[in-house]
Amino acid sequence: MNPGDSGAVTLNMVESLTNPARTHLLKGLIADFERQNPKIKVNLVSPPTEQADQKIQQMLQAGSGVDALEVRDITVGPWSNNGWLYDMKKDLKGWKGWQAMTENAVKASEDTKGRTYFIPYGFYGLSLFYRTDLIKKAGFGKPPATWDELLEQADAIHAPEKRRYGYAFRGGAGAYSNATAVIEAYVADEVDPANGYKLKSGRTIFSAPQALAALKTYLKLFQQAAPKSSVSWGYPEMVEGFSNGSTAFLLQDPEVIATVAESKAISKDQWDTAPLVAGPGGKTVQPLGTAGWGIAAGSKHRAEAVKLVEFLSQGKASTTFTKKNSLVPILKSATDDPFYKSGPWTSYVTMTEHPEKYLSVRQPRGVAWWTEWEQKADADVQKMVLGKMEPQELLAGWDAYWTKKWKQEK
Repeated sequence: MNPGDSGAVTLNMVESLTNPARTHLLKGLIADFERQNPKIKVNLVSPPTEQADQKIQQMLQAGSGVDALEVRDITVGPWSNNGWLYDMKKDLKGWKGWQAMTENAVKASEDTKGRTYFIPYGFYGLSLFYRTDLIKKAGFGKPPATWDELLEQADAIHAPEKRRYGYAFRGGAGAYSNATAVIEAYVADEVDPANGYKLKSGRTIFSAPQALAALKTYLKLFQQAAPKSSVSWGYPEMVEGFSNGSTAFLLQDPEVIATVAESKAISKDQWDTAPLVAGPGGKTVQPLGTAGWGIAAGSKHRAEAVKLVEFLSQGKASTTFTKKNSLVPILKSATDDPFYKSGPWTSYVTMTEHPEKYLSVRQPRGVAWWTEWEQKADADVQKMVLGKMEPQELLAGWDAYWTKKWKQEK
């Protein structure tokens, strides 16, 4: 316990995917936790999204100042590899919360060696956000189902002189994620379900001939249907580009449903979501991403931090967080919830009901070099978009990178 007359403990909790509405929501849930646990106070730290993971890493390296934290599937590998995360496995043995969770959630809470560095708070999966009014006006009867159709519709709607753009392109932070999504869609028939960057033959997806056609389509989306400023757009800018009414299409996670729903620029009858667009073979790959709450290895209040993680991962707190953030939920009870059966959520239901078309795969996000890969891949996509690198050169580089890493791993 902290020294002091009250005997109260103060936990420092750091979030990563920060936005004002989400921070407000978290503070409300923390207040509920503090009412139930009067001897524990929680100080929420909310760095700006773009620098958050770097800030958390600095705090973890320092070995103090953070107890509970947001851990993502793309940060768990590097952070646990450096010994910065606490394995909660023993603390959570016998915890009743496991029984209420979906199979996906229980699986995602363990790494390949059975260690629990975070409990997922929900899942992210891509869908296509689209403007119903703009596609109708352009003469299309339904939203695009393939990448080629997306290019066609976005190009038709694109009118920069009217400040109307076809596609909210991601050229800045996280640019690699949408570039790999299009490649995975084009090689869907050959992809290894256990590793979304690998073909069933054992080679990388970047070595497949279809990968070049995929990247060329993706590049055309920027050249023919995106605002020029999107060369530097990351997550906040592309979401803003859609929610402020200036772009017709956006490829993003379900959490964006809540953000767009609050928009004053577009009304609820002007937009919807469609399932993730497919490659030429009619199939696509749904790379399910996840994140959750974990504990820093340097925390001096692990028992109290475990209590906080348990509280946020079950019952009303979990349901409230997933609904307000529009996440695919971790609790089994959500399947009967009307909230997930209507409006923009129906595209996710469609994808879940047709696993033969929307293939669920695991990307190798837990590898120790994932942060290094993100930085390299983002820089390469930007070079390609700016005309400083040919798609063939990018693919050759990515193929060589992963082939070498997997050989070293052995």
